[in-house]
Amino acid sequence: MSDPVISIQEKPAEPASGRAEPAASTANTPLAALLDLSRRARHARDMAELAFMAVNDSHSLAPYRQAALWFEGGGLRALSGVVQIEANAPYAHWLERVFRHVSIENRRPHAFDKTDLPEDLAEEWDEWLPESAMWLPLPAPRNIKNSTRGALLLVRDLPWSEQEGSLLVEWMDVWNHAWQARFKPPLFSWHVWKSRVLGFIRPEEGAGRWWQHRPVWITIAVLVILFFPVRLTVLAPGELVAASPAVIRSPLEGVIESFAVRPNQTVKKNQVLFSFDEALIESRLEVARQTMATAEAEYRQTTQQALSDVRSKAQMALLTGKIEEKRAEVVYLAEQLARARVLAPQDGMVLVDDPSEWIGRPVSVGERVMRIATPNDKEVEAWVAMGDAIPMMEGASVSLYLNSSPLSPVTATLRYISHDAVQRPDGSYAYRVRARLDESTDHRVGLKGTAKLYGERVPFSYWLMRRPLATIRSTLGL
Repeated sequence: MSDPVISIQEKPAEPASGRAEPAASTANTPLAALLDLSRRARHARDMAELAFMAVNDSHSLAPYRQAALWFEGGGLRALSGVVQIEANAPYAHWLERVFRHVSIENRRPHAFDKTDLPEDLAEEWDEWLPESAMWLPLPAPRNIKNSTRGALLLVRDLPWSEQEGSLLVEWMDVWNHAWQARFKPPLFSWHVWKSRVLGFIRPEEGAGRWWQHRPVWITIAVLVILFFPVRLTVLAPGELVAASPAVIRSPLEGVIESFAVRPNQTVKKNQVLFSFDEALIESRLEVARQTMATAEAEYRQTTQQALSDVRSKAQMALLTGKIEEKRAEVVYLAEQLARARVLAPQDGMVLVDDPSEWIGRPVSVGERVMRIATPNDKEVEAWVAMGDAIPMMEGASVSLYLNSSPLSPVTATLRYISHDAVQRPDGSYAYRVRARLDESTDHRVGLKGTAKLYGERVPFSYWLMRRPLATIRSTLGL
């Protein structure tokens, strides 16, 4: 297929006399039409108006009978003299085949006829189109992302001149620039992605180079991020607590009279911690001793009478049992008096809230009063909400960000997580977590903060959607 060379004719020189104005006006008429079309294209409101200008207003540059605008990514876009294209019409199907064949065979502007088409397309040429056709390609610029190539087809009965071809080529260049400036392809268009893949594999056949395929790279980056493995983590309220403190409980039932220690005070073993009111115990002990002495005097008197009275011998056994009962009561009360002063079972630091609240308060046997913890016997305690109970194995990492020192987290290793949820003072249920410290810390016991617990590695998409999906499932049951 021979392609005529199309070039814009130079303007002929004007004669010396100014009497050739009509001829000059006639010669400038196509250029004036080109300038007018260019101005209208730049100020077009939308792409529909541009498509209408391509197939209808191009007639002012060169007369023709039919025109069709086609794009590789969307098929036929506009036909001259037609408001709406019937996509299923035989003419539309045949014209689509012609466009695709010519766009593959030759991408330069050229005039052609039915002899340049394969036999199956040339057979129907006379039924649909006049004799001569002008092919005006619309390339996809490399600096316009996601655009696709197209073409404008003009057909008429007379052959095309070089001057008409040059004007039409210039007009299509201006029109294509205005079209690409307003072009916004669909995000998930198959033709756009097909051109991107072709450009990635064969840059010379696709639209643009591989580094210009921003949507492709954005999609790949998003997929990589969504499936990137991250550690599944949860946050829970945490506290620095004593790992194995000695619990000091009330050894007897009574009233605490005084405290000998202060909160957070360091004590030694066998040091007095607090004392009970001893007056009641001492009075009971004195009464028990007097009762025992009376029983012993009665026993001695009965022993003397037993020498002459047989019935007195029978009472000696009862009196012996009574003496033993009173003696046991005296021993018990003496031990109670000895335990009225509670001693420290080990060296450590006293953990108690406010000693003044205990003074004068009656306590029962076994009630906890305070704790004594060794200086380095510390660990992390956290309460994981039921909705955040992720799978965690023993030995998982735990970080405690204390409110008093948020920039220096305390690292620990998970020791255990309770099997059942426990009700907390605020009424919520949570799982108790204990973690031993990786290294000693100077932070004191009782400091609170936020614990971050690390689970297994999961895709970032699961990490991002775990809570929303759980909420949707619990709310909607999906």
